[in-house]
Amino acid sequence: MTATSETSLDLLHAVAQQLAAEGPVEMGTMFRSPGLRTCTKIFAFLGHGDYLIMKLPRDRANELASSGGAKPVTMGTRTMREWVEIPAHADYGTTLATWTALAKEALHFVRSLGD
Repeated sequence: MTATSETSLDLLHAVAQQLAAEGPVEMGTMFRSPGLRTCTKIFAFLGHGDYLIMKLPRDRANELASSGGAKPVTMGTRTMREWVEIPAHADYGTTLATWTALAKEALHFVRSLGD
């Protein structure tokens, strides 16, 4: 897609709108990047480039990484077990559908963790 950061931000806002029916979802920041949160928990945020980074159950994150649909997130030298980065696709609509579906999974996962 080679989206500009503005397009990625537009996509993030569109994902938030798609998730509105799931309950409270709002914009927040993580590592100085715009993201989505429910209550105080961030479940997705924009990475550098055309990526949306999401928190998913470890098995699901591994499945996506194994299939090539995502990459594990590494912070410094540590690979984060439940965080993956999902690349943008060649077009806006496909990216929106993919990011929304996975963000919905991330939202439900984070909510299941409790406070």
